[in-house]
Amino acid sequence: MPLIPVPGRDHTWAALTPATAYVFSVETVPATADAGTGVEIDIGPDDGPGAEPRAATGGETRVVQRYWGPRPPVAALGQLTDPSPGGIRTGFLDPADAGELLPVDGGRRWGVPSLQAVHPGGVRSVELRFEQAVHGANELGLVLRDHAYGLRVGLHFRVFDDCDVIERWVTLTNESADPVRLLRADSGSWVIPEQAGFRYTGVAGGWGSETHVHHGELPPGETTFTSRTGTTSHKANPWIMIGDATETSGRVWSVALAWSGSWRLTTQRRPEGDVAVSAGFGHEGLSWPLAPGATLSTPPALGLHTDGGHGAASRAWHDHARRHVLPTPDEERPVLYNSWEATWFDVTEEGQLDLARRAAGLGVELFVVDDGWFGRRTDDTRGLGDWWPNPDRFPRGLGALFAGVRELGMLPGLWVEPEMVNPDSDLYRERPDWVLHYPGRRRDTMRNQLVLNFARDDVRAWALGWLDGLVGEHDLAYLKWDMNRSFSQAGWAEGGDLLWIEHTRGVYAIMDELRRRHPRLRIESCSGGGGRIDFGVLRRTDQVWTSDNTDARDRQPIQQGFSFLYPASAMSCWVTDSPNPITGRAVPLRYRFHVAMAGTLGIGGDLTRWSDEELEEARRLVADYKAVRPVIQHGVLHRLDGTPGSTASAVQYTLGDRVVVLAYNPYTLDRRPPRRLRLAGLDPDAVYRDAHGVDRHGATLMHHGLVLPTWRHAGADYRSEMVVLRRT
Repeated sequence: MPLIPVPGRDHTWAALTPATAYVFSVETVPATADAGTGVEIDIGPDDGPGAEPRAATGGETRVVQRYWGPRPPVAALGQLTDPSPGGIRTGFLDPADAGELLPVDGGRRWGVPSLQAVHPGGVRSVELRFEQAVHGANELGLVLRDHAYGLRVGLHFRVFDDCDVIERWVTLTNESADPVRLLRADSGSWVIPEQAGFRYTGVAGGWGSETHVHHGELPPGETTFTSRTGTTSHKANPWIMIGDATETSGRVWSVALAWSGSWRLTTQRRPEGDVAVSAGFGHEGLSWPLAPGATLSTPPALGLHTDGGHGAASRAWHDHARRHVLPTPDEERPVLYNSWEATWFDVTEEGQLDLARRAAGLGVELFVVDDGWFGRRTDDTRGLGDWWPNPDRFPRGLGALFAGVRELGMLPGLWVEPEMVNPDSDLYRERPDWVLHYPGRRRDTMRNQLVLNFARDDVRAWALGWLDGLVGEHDLAYLKWDMNRSFSQAGWAEGGDLLWIEHTRGVYAIMDELRRRHPRLRIESCSGGGGRIDFGVLRRTDQVWTSDNTDARDRQPIQQGFSFLYPASAMSCWVTDSPNPITGRAVPLRYRFHVAMAGTLGIGGDLTRWSDEELEEARRLVADYKAVRPVIQHGVLHRLDGTPGSTASAVQYTLGDRVVVLAYNPYTLDRRPPRRLRLAGLDPDAVYRDAHGVDRHGATLMHHGLVLPTWRHAGADYRSEMVVLRRT
């Protein structure tokens, strides 16, 4: 079993993956003992199948991480459970609490709590005792209870036979007759093993500049990465990598949260040397009622240890996503066309069919009608919530349009924004109570929108009803699910702050049910660009919109940061017009295509304004992409040298005996090296043949490298190449 008791150690378990081990144990500290003094747990009767003995009375339980790193022989696991070296014990610090898997607010703890609860009478302390361990297939659950106040806590672990990710989550059940209020309910804390330095890597940015990579030394104290927006957010993404590593070398510990609402990830670096990462949903200032008999389950927090630098960590995350997250990982994502930047709100049946004919001529496989097709939605001030075709623009409904799309050999897709409503809409006039609001407070709009409360059963039923009807009536192949603003005045009279959890779960539930009813439907997650990207939404969607900024040079660092955790098949990339409608930057069509080819290729320009020469070049480039699409979407990724968007850089994909490299140089070489492209991950003894029939050994390609044809001499900016190799 991949989750086993450690031989020779009571109440100690090891979560074993193919390459790593994660060892943790139960300690009980008597109420009168100094912190860190362990006592034995009494042997008692079993509590059912798979249960371990009960704990002795009178002590407080701590579940402590002992080890997280490369997998040793099973016989050596017991050697990994030595007590922590700790530090000087004083009346101001308990050195043991940094190693807990779920540090609570209570007792001799002054660090970052993963669990904070307020019981009747204002009692803020939690005291847990271990009761049993319940085994399942690749899973383990540890049951702890606060007997004085009836709080049951489950610590859950899941491992996989085919990847090195460890999944953890927490369940909290109120077994008392009184309500409990939760102030923090993280999915658990992860301890980063002691090392000389603690460098972190993460992504940050904003609208139009999402997922830019940041590195730095973790400072002493607490560092919090968070979203208070109600979604994953553009400003940060819920993961962190820690370790003194480069792209190609060094050990890396990663923690990622699979959640699409507000979240918080806090690192705690103590001056004594300990580092822990606690991750969970919500943000500070919220509290969640837990009624008698109610249970709250937290989203999964995922941990991963790898050796081989950030590149190896990314490849391991991609492997996990393909095996255990994405709903259709083996499919090839179609080349799509989206009409938004071509028409904006000027959407008509005739205009869309004209674009569809041009898109089909380029080899496009999926045609997506964007905003402006419904209600009185002739601009962004009205119509959201009124999800029926605009009768003036589509007098025959959407059926004639989508029939025409199918006749052209393409699949039909549609943009929707189910979570939003315009005040100027029939829906809002009928149901103003459905939006997030507080009594007696104003209702602030952004983008002329208010947020519908998807925590409400009636709102969920309404949304599922029209979405199901729309997909079913037109046999839609694709929905682009957008969400264009953050929460504000986030009130819900019936559920209070549970809104911040239940809204996201409502979105999940509708996506899950739509897919159940329509197995051929594929969904793209969008939130004003890259505002909802995480492993939670990727369990329900096939790809995500990376950023509203489609400028090719700006997209390069965005796509690099995306690739640190998420695979290329999930990254939606468009070729749009030049000059770019957002940045005004002019970039050659070839370069725009090569940047968009790094993920799932889409086209979003106004094809009615492209010249015949541009259309012919686009047709060739679409064909080039289709020829290598399996390698890009499903291959092993290596980020090669360079700073994307600033210097010469490249990304490499390898699948079986095929290798594809997309190389970019936004500036002339005399100012922006490197000038030679060295590949990675090849067999040094094998021979690889390029499209011109030239053979090179893997060792030559990796150690000596290539000088690309367009890089040999300084020249114009924005030069790019696609190199295709096959192992002979």
